[in-house]
Amino acid sequence: MHKEPEPPKSQFPPGCPMHKANDGAELNSLNMMPELNQRPQDDQTLELPTERVISSIPKAKDSNSKWEYPSPQQFYNALRRKGWETPEHEIETMVDIHNFLNEEAWNEVLKWESKYKCDCTEDPYLSKFQGRPKEMTPKAKWHSLFGAPKPFDRHDWYVSRCGQSRRYVIDYYEAPEDQPGVPVFHLDVRPALDDSASVMVRFKEAAKTKWEQWFPSAEKST
Repeated sequence: MHKEPEPPKSQFPPGCPMHKANDGAELNSLNMMPELNQRPQDDQTLELPTERVISSIPKAKDSNSKWEYPSPQQFYNALRRKGWETPEHEIETMVDIHNFLNEEAWNEVLKWESKYKCDCTEDPYLSKFQGRPKEMTPKAKWHSLFGAPKPFDRHDWYVSRCGQSRRYVIDYYEAPEDQPGVPVFHLDVRPALDDSASVMVRFKEAAKTKWEQWFPSAEKST
């Protein structure tokens, strides 16, 4: 899946800066992130917005509450907290890309969720998530052995629905630009192989993809 966000290119740091650093800060158990303040850095020269964008991703059952993205100031504070030097004028673009990728990841999750049998009418929601950029997934590790690029980030999302929680694994890759100056990213979103239902869903989807590759319809081939 290739996605082209609107903002101009900005170098994205390896791993989401919003997740934990090894400084002993207390973490929120739902997202494994510290509570970041909105105060500018002492040596900061550019005023960054403190407004937070509300995502489309539900965070609780039978609720209108949605996950909120960090403000540019919080994002910058997180980068500085991890010791990553990033030009202040690039922060808003980086936040836009961060938000865009997470919205696309949620859309992919919903596609997978539609493949599961569920007797209830409850909509899926993201109950918690965790960034794990230093832990490559088995799939990414296997492909890298054959020369494939390594992802620059990994998230584990826990999606709840009908009284069950399902873990999704998301690998984030940079992809070659189709247009100069427009960044392209590839997201590999799939349910983790934690249960028989997810194994079966993954198997059926892989078989369907291979079938379409091997036996394309006449309409597609013309």
